[in-house]
Amino acid sequence: MFNANYILTAIFFLSFLTISTSQEIDKNHPTYLPALQSLGQLKEFLAIPNDANFPNDIELNVKWCETKLGNLGMELNRLETETVPLLLASKVINQELPTLMYYFHIDGQPVDPQYWFQDSPYDATMKEEVEGQGWVTLDWNESISGEINPDWRIFARSSSDDKSPFIMFLTILENMKEGDLAYNLKVILDFEEEKGSPRLAAAVEENRDLLKADALVIIDGPKHPSNLPTLSFGARGITTVTLKVFGPTFPLHSGHYGNFAPNPALRLSKLLGSMKDDYGRVVIPGFYEGINLDQPTKEILASVPDDLNKMKVKLGIGEIDSVGHNYQEALQYPSLNIRGLSSGWVGSEARTIVPATATAEIDIRLVVESPPERQVELLRNHVESQSYFIVEKKPSSQERFLHPKICQFTNDRAYTAFRTSFDSPLGKWADDALKNEFSLDPIKIRTMGGSLPISPFINVLGIPAVIVPMVNSDNNQHSPNENLRLGNYFDGVRTFNALLNKEFKSQ
Repeated sequence: MFNANYILTAIFFLSFLTISTSQEIDKNHPTYLPALQSLGQLKEFLAIPNDANFPNDIELNVKWCETKLGNLGMELNRLETETVPLLLASKVINQELPTLMYYFHIDGQPVDPQYWFQDSPYDATMKEEVEGQGWVTLDWNESISGEINPDWRIFARSSSDDKSPFIMFLTILENMKEGDLAYNLKVILDFEEEKGSPRLAAAVEENRDLLKADALVIIDGPKHPSNLPTLSFGARGITTVTLKVFGPTFPLHSGHYGNFAPNPALRLSKLLGSMKDDYGRVVIPGFYEGINLDQPTKEILASVPDDLNKMKVKLGIGEIDSVGHNYQEALQYPSLNIRGLSSGWVGSEARTIVPATATAEIDIRLVVESPPERQVELLRNHVESQSYFIVEKKPSSQERFLHPKICQFTNDRAYTAFRTSFDSPLGKWADDALKNEFSLDPIKIRTMGGSLPISPFINVLGIPAVIVPMVNSDNNQHSPNENLRLGNYFDGVRTFNALLNKEFKSQ
């Protein structure tokens, strides 16, 4: 049996194989010194625990952000919910100008300190990769007072997801002169994003006047693995389904009842297997309906410099599913993923029984053309087509007797996908800002693979959105040893300098 810590370490170091280093940090750029000086502020911010399961810790984060934004002369509004608030900060410089709203989330995933290679996940630690030794801890003060290596990393929870981008943003605002801002500004901070932002939709609906804006700039997620400037113009939505197939009322002795009592694990396996072909494509009728990638779109998708072989090596897979002709095309279709299975007992707890139930957890990633209600209904219809009687709770004795195959079907909350045109005013503004700053065309991602719970802003406020990712793709977000590459931090400050100084026209 493999040691779990060994496996974790192997995954951790393998993840760093894909990142491409950029040029040296430009010390002559006007943002260099402000960025360097703000690293202490980042360390201070990361030291505040931010697991949304602990409201008292979240309150400390809210107050910290209120202080920083208030010091900039911004008008503050707490948008109260039944748990923790959202925080809105506004600055109007001219009523005639358009308003851009920036979205950040401040909460982070829970931590398990035993899997972190440092004393505390919240104590930001500077590290350098040394051949044969792995990641070696550096003295923080000495490292930032000397020659900065762009490939050094800051290790801490939320170092990439999503506290550091907020500090990059503050760095530029704190160093802007009065009147330099190119448009009216709103900032919305979410403190429950890692829990799916369950209160966000209601808060947006209740505060739509306060949140009124011409466009939304989402600051979250990693750059393309090439580490080149990146823009994402959409994100997939998500909904989840739980399937529980029932066998006997209680687990039965497999010697006495094997060959007699149907096994729910086997039945569930066949049910799941009926949903896809051998090439990974969903065969449920209508699942991909409405998706038509024209030739110009395919060319844009193919222009993203994904290295298929490197991806296969990193992921440890010998073949890929045949949905789309490349990675980017695959993201333009809804997916059906079995995220977990459970039935009976395994390993040292294995028992010679026919299980009573078998459960599958499914997530469906959505695109604009596949609304959650339709995809869930298609899945439900497919389960029925496989001769299952569907229930919403544990079946009664009568139902068990009358229906040979029973499946409990439950659906959790969903948020929808969004997509903004490359040629929209917002898309052109973001593209021009990054192109002017870095003297090259940014990589344009039509749809991110992950999902963001920000659809209420788009659907309720009726505004377009673009995602501007800042951090390295191999940052271990959500996992132990989350990290931020220093070169990305300095480039991120430059990116905000470009965005905040670039005039925006909504028409």
